Amino acid sequence: MQSSEQKSSNVVWHNATVTRKRREEMNGHGGVILWFTGLSGAGKSSLSHAVEEALHSMGCHTFVMDGDNVRHGLCADLGFSSEDRVENIRRVGEMSKLFIEAGVIVLTAFISPFRSDRERVRSLVPHGDFMEIFCSTPLEVCEERDVKGLYKRARAGEIKEFTGISSPYEAPVDPELVVETGKLSIEDSVAKVMELLRERGIVRE
Repeated sequence: MQSSEQKSSNVVWHNATVTRKRREEMNGHGGVILWFTGLSGAGKSSLSHAVEEALHSMGCHTFVMDGDNVRHGLCADLGFSSEDRVENIRRVGEMSKLFIEAGVIVLTAFISPFRSDRERVRSLVPHGDFMEIFCSTPLEVCEERDVKGLYKRARAGEIKEFTGISSPYEAPVDPELVVETGKLSIEDSVAKVMELLRERGIVRE
């Protein structure tokens, strides 16, 4: 069996003749990572899918990576320990990087509670290709929503290391956008994200 060092020395990066720039020109828009972060119940999935609907209606090439969906396949072998959460976000970051190379607008909906993990994903791509969108909703509002009953179980001690209860959430310090999803309608929240994309030149009217 080869060691990891031997394996890595045999891996060579192949540059495609069809470049990201050419893919973006064909798509008619730029590729970017829209990284929605926030507590469970903050509206990350709802907002990311609603933004995708708006983009799709404009003819944009998009894909949503949802936290639950990813754990059915790509990260099915991971639990919810701190170490596994770090690895979960690392894998999603690497996948997102590939998507923007394809000229796709990739939207990710993950709690991603640790700043260091989000900054690691940001560091994978050129400046401007990672937009952190903080779905800012107070914990008490998230608990009131609690569609899956997770907060109730976490309060009862049935779920260990649950973000916001027994595990910390590190809010973004300087995100590209803060959306107060506890106050704004979904339509107004989508409008704020779309405005950001237009300001950054990712999409045009």
